[in-house]
Amino acid sequence: MKQILILGGGIGGLVAANKLRKKLGKEHKIILIDKNDKHVYAPSFLWVMGGKRNAEKIQKPLERLKRKGISFVNEKVVKIEPEKNIIKTNKNNFNYDYLIISLGAELVPENINGLSQAGYNLYQIKEVERLRDDLKRFKGGKVAIVISSLPFKCPAAPYEAAFLLDEYFSKKRIRGKTEINIFTPETLPMPAAGPENGKIIKSILESRNISFNPEVQLISVNPNKKELKFKEDRIVNYDILIFVPPHQGPKVIKDSKLGNEVGWIPVDKNTLKTKYNNVFAIGDVASITLDSGKPLSKAGVFAHLEAEVVAENVAAEINGLNPNKRYDGQAYCFLELGYGKSGFAAGNFYSKPAPMIKMRRPGRLWHFGKILLEKYWFWRYF
Repeated sequence: MKQILILGGGIGGLVAANKLRKKLGKEHKIILIDKNDKHVYAPSFLWVMGGKRNAEKIQKPLERLKRKGISFVNEKVVKIEPEKNIIKTNKNNFNYDYLIISLGAELVPENINGLSQAGYNLYQIKEVERLRDDLKRFKGGKVAIVISSLPFKCPAAPYEAAFLLDEYFSKKRIRGKTEINIFTPETLPMPAAGPENGKIIKSILESRNISFNPEVQLISVNPNKKELKFKEDRIVNYDILIFVPPHQGPKVIKDSKLGNEVGWIPVDKNTLKTKYNNVFAIGDVASITLDSGKPLSKAGVFAHLEAEVVAENVAAEINGLNPNKRYDGQAYCFLELGYGKSGFAAGNFYSKPAPMIKMRRPGRLWHFGKILLEKYWFWRYF
């Protein structure tokens, strides 16, 4: 009997657990550990913001995995000892034959003075619900969407938020009284998709009268005066602040010595193996350097596709087969544009000398595709 531990019940963890259960006999144990008791489907957060989704509808209890023969442990991982093949939680110790780490990124808005008290964290469901409620009372003014630092997960999210808010305010007939401004350290939107696609997204922003402010670094926020302070003493006022918080690797990873100085885990880009042969890292927690020298973006699609590769190889090895599955860098991304339309980009992020990503013409078909993906997700993995 082999015991596989999966840390994290996000996209990567769910895909890995389901695929392993399908590939392995019942004598092998699959245990998923997460400090939260529910899986929250983050790609639908922006629909919650606009009142098009109820938050409860995009969450499922991880306990449901037990019906599939996957054990779920609702505990917090506090220590990883890869030399001993042991995981410690706040309540128990677990041995493993294989370990798949999918703990994601930790959000640390407190790293920027005043940020937590000043606005709405775009990546926390409770904050998105609060934003939804406050938007209903908004009569117009300055909306600031701020990317506080790099890297951050789901590179499309802040731009999707801007497009959806443009639609929202237009339907409320207050768009003429509302400024939408994006502030980012990036030179162009979604730089991992390449400069040409970045220029396309920038032009769409401009066509919708959304101001794009690149290469700015947030230093602090004064919630009383509603002021953003950027480097070089640039001060900007706002009425509503929506922010992407600073990200860092989980503390438990830093302490385990599996990760680098900021808590991301270096892995083989094709197999997702760490420096330990039986330990893998997938999704946001993994660190992959592309041939361009830039890091691979952090996004749910990578967690999904990486999880499939890892699960396939672990199952093959346990079943006495050749573990020859490799992740080749192919990925895709939807970009919500509002008004029932989405963009869609796909390609190979491992291409040399730079990623080759093609953006399709925006349309209703891609928006419908994103809706279908949401429905498929809950049907397939729960």
